[in-house]
Amino acid sequence: MSTFEEIRGERLKKLKAIKDAGVNPFPVSVKRDINIKDVMDNFENFLAEKKSLNVAGRVMAIRLHGGSVFADINDGNGSMQCYIKKNDIGEEAFALFADTVDIGDFLEISGSAFVTKKEENSLAVSSFRTIAKSLRPLPEKWHGLKDVEERFRKRYLDILMNEEVKERFILRSKIISELRNYINGKGFLEVETPMLQALAGGALAQPFKTHHNALDIDLFLRVAPELYLKKLLVAGFDKVFEIGRNFRNEGIDATHNPEFTMLELYEAYRDADYLKDFTEDLFRHLVETIFGGSEIICGEQRISFAKKFTRLSYYEVFKRYALMGDVDRATREDFAIKAKQLGIKVEDFESKEKIMDNIYKKICRPKIIQPTFIEDYPSGASPLAKRKENNPDLIDRFQLVINPDRSERKICSARQDEGDGRKGRVSKRR
Repeated sequence: MSTFEEIRGERLKKLKAIKDAGVNPFPVSVKRDINIKDVMDNFENFLAEKKSLNVAGRVMAIRLHGGSVFADINDGNGSMQCYIKKNDIGEEAFALFADTVDIGDFLEISGSAFVTKKEENSLAVSSFRTIAKSLRPLPEKWHGLKDVEERFRKRYLDILMNEEVKERFILRSKIISELRNYINGKGFLEVETPMLQALAGGALAQPFKTHHNALDIDLFLRVAPELYLKKLLVAGFDKVFEIGRNFRNEGIDATHNPEFTMLELYEAYRDADYLKDFTEDLFRHLVETIFGGSEIICGEQRISFAKKFTRLSYYEVFKRYALMGDVDRATREDFAIKAKQLGIKVEDFESKEKIMDNIYKKICRPKIIQPTFIEDYPSGASPLAKRKENNPDLIDRFQLVINPDRSERKICSARQDEGDGRKGRVSKRR
């Protein structure tokens, strides 16, 4: 097997051969009047018209057959087979192709629709031009980019070689776009709030720290946009939202990244019950609009958004999934004993609510697969949330949990904030 330097050396020789043939291998402009997807979607029409088409793309495979070559090219929209025949493009041009074109090169190709003997829709090439000569080999499709860490460090290669990964990027873009469209349609104002903040507030998280040279002050990358969005409510806007990046200088795992995209939304004059209905309608709309139905397949699980989401109280979750009986009257010590039985470490300084949260995240939440709202949290779980009028020991807060892979993740968290600033100050001190 050739080393990288040997491959690069051979390709540099081919680059020189292209230049010696009077061809600029890195031209300023490219003749391309249609993308490959449109060619394939309208192939029968082009076949009947025998119209000359100009496409461009990256060579992904080459198969030599004596006086002809089959080459697969991809332009980012689709792939197609190109048929290069010596008698069609001339002996000199054919020799240039055979001697200089490698997998990974970008070509400009002119030709007409053509069906092979094996009935594969193809392009019969009348001329070609190298528009970017690749000096580095692509990973081999079946033997190359398998190491997970390498794939994540070189996402551009991962996307190039794995169609499934590329589709995931496209899907993410569609989800964010549809999120934005839906929320805008509900009368919300999209805003941008500062990412550099003097106070890293809005969430309990370790921030990234930086320094502003001109002002000679330390600043933080935001951990959440919450405080600035709330100030906009104070300013008189009743519905605001932001989709943006947040940064948290903490651990990394499958569900936590140091920088991540988050939707944060605020609406005045509403409670958590309204937000549950809003959230349920939003997710159902996303699934129906993007996936064309009321169900999605995640791994081995079929997740249904057709019926009303299940609603479970926080205490009921412990009874059902942690097998704790009298949860309502359980003490800190009761939860500490249960946590240790479940293999969860308990620190002396941890409060009852913190121990409960650890059991919930590690044991209960991974068992909730179908869309479920967890509600009626104890008041100590969130000091800034408003207490429920019918039971002041509980707060007006919920989480939406969907866990097809049985991880610890939640999909979203929401609450009705306490409007009395004095209560908020007291709760926070406690």
